[in-house]
Amino acid sequence: MDFELTTEQEMLRDTVRAVLARSYTPERRREVTGTELGWDPQLWSTFAEVGLLGLTFAEEDGGMGAGPIEAMLVLTELGRRLAPEPLLDCALLPGGLIARLGADAQRKELLPKVAEGDLRLALAHAEPGVRWPSNEVGAQVIQRGDGWTLAGRKHAVPHGDCADLLIVSAALPGEFGAERGIGLFLVDPAHPGVRRTTYATHDGLRGADIEFGGVRAEPLGEVCDATDVIEAALAAAQAALCAEAVGAMEEALRLTSEYLKSRKQFGVPLRSFQTLTQRAADMYVSLELARGMSMYASMSLADGITDPVVASRAKLRIGRSARHIGQEAIQLHGGIGMTAEYPVGHYTARLTAIEHTLGDSSAHLRRLGNAVGDHQMVEI
Repeated sequence: MDFELTTEQEMLRDTVRAVLARSYTPERRREVTGTELGWDPQLWSTFAEVGLLGLTFAEEDGGMGAGPIEAMLVLTELGRRLAPEPLLDCALLPGGLIARLGADAQRKELLPKVAEGDLRLALAHAEPGVRWPSNEVGAQVIQRGDGWTLAGRKHAVPHGDCADLLIVSAALPGEFGAERGIGLFLVDPAHPGVRRTTYATHDGLRGADIEFGGVRAEPLGEVCDATDVIEAALAAAQAALCAEAVGAMEEALRLTSEYLKSRKQFGVPLRSFQTLTQRAADMYVSLELARGMSMYASMSLADGITDPVVASRAKLRIGRSARHIGQEAIQLHGGIGMTAEYPVGHYTARLTAIEHTLGDSSAHLRRLGNAVGDHQMVEI
């Protein structure tokens, strides 16, 4: 297995790193996340020019035709700078569903607009009171004549506040089988029957609680059970979140190491205290464990393997490493680590949010525990 990046992959990583370095400092990020939108529209246009918004779309759909490894590299750089732009939530994740299920006309109409930055999407799938990984969906669709109407409530919808078009999951009616399944439908959030309640999350990003009161809905492709497709898309999203977390952990460790080198106590740098350097070394070990599992998840997807067990193994390791590195970073910084003016607390907040997105560590541990019986026994 080749772990070396190609020249094109290195160029992509370096380009994204340079763009974000010019766009974000800790002060600039606080300014941007304090706006109503919560991210920078000008940088979003730059993302479109560079090709990031259509990174994983096929070239005939207006994209770059890149794969999971390239997505991993880009998301890692976003995590390193804590860039709040909703690349995953408003482009790559919902766009991937359109690429997978959408009719030819839908792909040709929607995906180029997403890649050019003219259309923002959002996946409305999670519902109140439903814990991951349940596929229970309370939203319902009813066919009336040649059209469909949708009713229900979705919470939380990441960056659903700024989406121009929603992809909504809903339970299919009884004629589609005893278990019915889950279908995906396109809904215009500007419809009068759609009510959005927006909010800011504790890591400075945005979300929405969306209610649908019998609104018009257009099937995404043919009406069919899309449960497996949704699960595959969420597994890819988990890999992307793992990559973002690795970038955030890298920077949190770098900030901590620099602080230990520069901060003095009793007239000597903090790095002179062996206990503190040992704790920093333990943070490095957690980072490398997380990096390896993030790469494992992305390379599995690149090989065409969409295994929920692989995704859970990666997400569990990322969650544990993120908690360790985030807590230690604040502890080793002392009081300054808790201030809003210093960036390390913001990295910890984002890492905490990632750990709770698409299943927290305890949920993934339960899934892995339930899958133990699927493995063959090895006798020595």
